[in-house]
Amino acid sequence: MSTTALPDLPCYLNGEFSSVRDAKVSVLDRGFIFGDGIYEVVPVYAGRPFRLAEHLARLGRSLGALRIANPMADGEWRALVDRLIAESAARAGGTAGDLLIYIQVTRGVAVRDHLFPKDVQPTVFAMASRMNPVSPADRAQGVACITAEDFRWKMAHVKSISLAGSVLARQMGADAGAMETLMFRDGFLSEGAAVNAWVVKDGKVAGSPRDNLVLEGIRYGLMEELCREQGIPFALRRIPQAEVLAADEVLISSATKEILAVTRIDGQPVGNGRPGPIYEKLYAGYQRAKSAA
Repeated sequence: MSTTALPDLPCYLNGEFSSVRDAKVSVLDRGFIFGDGIYEVVPVYAGRPFRLAEHLARLGRSLGALRIANPMADGEWRALVDRLIAESAARAGGTAGDLLIYIQVTRGVAVRDHLFPKDVQPTVFAMASRMNPVSPADRAQGVACITAEDFRWKMAHVKSISLAGSVLARQMGADAGAMETLMFRDGFLSEGAAVNAWVVKDGKVAGSPRDNLVLEGIRYGLMEELCREQGIPFALRRIPQAEVLAADEVLISSATKEILAVTRIDGQPVGNGRPGPIYEKLYAGYQRAKSAA
């Protein structure tokens, strides 16, 4: 795709605001050469960032894990996000609408060498794009997933831009006509290719533990809050694959999907093959949380 065919999305790169059509990085940027960087995706509803503090905290944790200095204070990140929202609104005729703010920080530009370079500045890139919501049909009917062994690295808690494993897993699902691929490591649920996964049995919600095998989605804390509000038992623990396949309901969550019901796994129905009552309660609670943000 030529740069002129790219959408005219507002972006920020190393101190300058422009369009993704015009922004350029060096071919020796370590993000390009090594995938040596981290990213965040912040949802924006009606012009308001959702759970930005939690996203910035995770950004800081990921940077710390890769030993990259955080190039901005929280206030500067907030100002950057607000500016991109305003730029997007201006290009849309004054209304920001629902957006995704993508943030990426790499170690910077240096001659290719695996060792950390000295005296380099991190590359900071961010852009605003329209959020593509889940279709009404998928909301009403639920979606399909397939299963696969989790072949990715064991530092999944870092929101790394090195996403070849997740790309392959996601494509495996698409090739099978599924929305997502649920990953299992040594027979236990870890997460999806680009989502967290949740199991419902006998009215109780369970998810994978917070550890190095799972990226702790921002919805981890939100799911716990929503369950507490509804009086739904909630636990984080190791979940065997057999338990996932025998669940009453399976849910996935992410910034773009919010909370979504999985109604088929490997071609077999989950529960009665329809979105269930726990999903309905949690999805409604999610919408209330968005309105209150």
